[in-house]
Amino acid sequence: MANMNAVRTPPVAGALLVSNDAVTIRQISESLQQLAMSPEISVEIGAALAMLRQRKFEAVIVDLHLEGQATTVLEQIRRSPSNRTTVIFTVSESDVETVSAFKAGSNFVLRKPLSLISIGRSLKVAYGLILREHRRYFRCPVQIPAVICRDGTARVHGQTVNISEGGIAITTSALLRPAVKVQVHFTLPGLASRFEVAATISWCKETYVGFQFTSLPLRLTAELQGWLLQRLEERLPEFVAEKFRATVPSLK
Repeated sequence: MANMNAVRTPPVAGALLVSNDAVTIRQISESLQQLAMSPEISVEIGAALAMLRQRKFEAVIVDLHLEGQATTVLEQIRRSPSNRTTVIFTVSESDVETVSAFKAGSNFVLRKPLSLISIGRSLKVAYGLILREHRRYFRCPVQIPAVICRDGTARVHGQTVNISEGGIAITTSALLRPAVKVQVHFTLPGLASRFEVAATISWCKETYVGFQFTSLPLRLTAELQGWLLQRLEERLPEFVAEKFRATVPSLK
């Protein structure tokens, strides 16, 4: 029986499950929920393709029982701007399907007959990749002082709203406009390094300004990625984190 606490736990990653088989849907959905992942189910290829165009998923599971249509989904995933690096699982019934799935870009294959044990084993192996994929798009709420520097103008002071691998949002009373190149200075909680990052203003809305990082040294990139992954791991329910301390190095 599923752990009911797992079902009620806020999801730490999203997954798209493409299948029209009731048993497959039930087994995989239950396994995902036990790992604090939120499954979005699509029984129609058209609906699945529409969701892939509109949303970001950390994992996509495609049932090859859909036959030729399943290949369409796999191709769309790798062409999708936001989902091309997602972790892909396919559900296979034969060696031929398994080989075909890997050639089409699948990262993992779930072989029928499925069981909660076999699905859970594969998800455990893939969980580190799923968390890292989530980290790539994860916007971490954080409120710290920030300074915006522009050539030939006075420094602008503000407070951060959130940060991701690719950019940062800041609230400030200063009037700024999109496409302007700046330097953003800040220090993340728990890190000694001072971030002085080249960025471009990507959007402005009232007092909120979004910046896209354009140049970040490798050392600071690694520190930012590690910091974001740690924030993600702090969101993991303990019953989930305990399962992965031995397999995901940063959870130790």
